Amino acid sequence: MFYDTEISIREQLKYPPFCDIIVIGFNSSNEDEIKQISNQTYEYLKERLKNQNYKIFKPMPSPIDKIQNKLRYRIIIKGNMSKQINELLNNYLKEIYSKNLKSTRISIDTNPNNMY
Repeated sequence: MFYDTEISIREQLKYPPFCDIIVIGFNSSNEDEIKQISNQTYEYLKERLKNQNYKIFKPMPSPIDKIQNKLRYRIIIKGNMSKQINELLNNYLKEIYSKNLKSTRISIDTNPNNMY
């Protein structure tokens, strides 16, 4: 009975296994930089995925928004992970890291065990 209820809820909310959840995490000691890069990433993804079946949520502080004096932001994307989005994310990471960020690190996690 638990499984039937849970799988029904997951299907309605478009959670795994019915779609993938991609979390793009930002970690920085510089508040201006983390806001700028997370917003830039959101706009980049929104533009490139606008006619596809992805739901992109605006950047926001993570539930635990600060650890060891480092701010944490995240962008959540719901949709099916494909080769196309994987290449898009990899190319974006290469582009953003080529700018030699001073204090911001970016991570991407597909179907994370937790959302903190």
